[in-house]
Amino acid sequence: MQSSFENISQFVLMEIGGARVTVASVAAAILVLIVAFALAALAGGALRRLRGRTRHGQGTLFLMEKFVSYGVVAIGFVVALSTVGLDLSALAVFAGALGIGIGLGLQGIVKEFFSGLVLVLDRLVGVGDYVELSDGRRGVVEEIGPRAARIRNNDNIDILIPNSALIENTVVNWTFRNAVRRIHIPFSVAYGADKSRVREAVLEAAHSVPFTLPDEGDRRAQVWMVGFGDSALEFELLVWPSLEACKRPAAMQAAYTWAIDDALRAAGIEVPFPQRDVRVRSFFGREDAAALAALGLDERRSEATQHRPPLRAASVNDAADELEREDRAEPAPEEGP
Repeated sequence: MQSSFENISQFVLMEIGGARVTVASVAAAILVLIVAFALAALAGGALRRLRGRTRHGQGTLFLMEKFVSYGVVAIGFVVALSTVGLDLSALAVFAGALGIGIGLGLQGIVKEFFSGLVLVLDRLVGVGDYVELSDGRRGVVEEIGPRAARIRNNDNIDILIPNSALIENTVVNWTFRNAVRRIHIPFSVAYGADKSRVREAVLEAAHSVPFTLPDEGDRRAQVWMVGFGDSALEFELLVWPSLEACKRPAAMQAAYTWAIDDALRAAGIEVPFPQRDVRVRSFFGREDAAALAALGLDERRSEATQHRPPLRAASVNDAADELEREDRAEPAPEEGP
């Protein structure tokens, strides 16, 4: 029995560069790979759990997690090849040719892999950052993988973005280095409103929102008048919210808008409605004053319609029907001799 086992374990499967690959060496190499992947998973899981328990240094822990995982797996492959009995120096030329082939055939994957390494090492965009992409989508960076980054928005939806897209396109990092940001909240009031009262009411409303930071130095809430609209004075509230509030821009915008509306109503400041002046030039062949008379909007009559009684139509359709009936009822002009 033992002799049969030894014969099977020493059975030569192939020869590569003068090295004999036996069943025993292949089994040992597979065992080494299993141990390497298990160690990589355990180390990565431990660092991932540690990253989930702390708010600070998440980017550093994520970097350590990736390097440890990839490093252990790479070392495992080298040890496995050595266990098989292969001379790694003899495989250098073959590995170079294989690398060129892989690079040409899998250049997209290779590009994303190295883009992910750049993101991890550059640390301009890291795990835990709240980012805004060039297409307007926003979310928290949950993971930077070997092919894509996983971004989770405020609706708890995961968005997979290729790593290269975060490098090649414009990305706004709202929480870079944990610095606070200033936001702009537009609003408008009716012409004739007291601008000083508007400023006082809106500033008081801004400070009543719980996540507004207190005024300090240059970081203070302000109200700017920014333009003259068609029917309103245009203003903007400039305010510094907390870092956590910046991660929920829609809710933050809604909170400030709600507070501004309540403050303006309480101060008796009118929020305007759009106003338009409509001029009727033509109505079923009637021009100017005749058209207004046909609609019952003006008592004056042109010379062409003075012989007709004024129309009191309830709607535009009724006025049109009445005009059509009058046109049919008018006798045709008599022809001369």
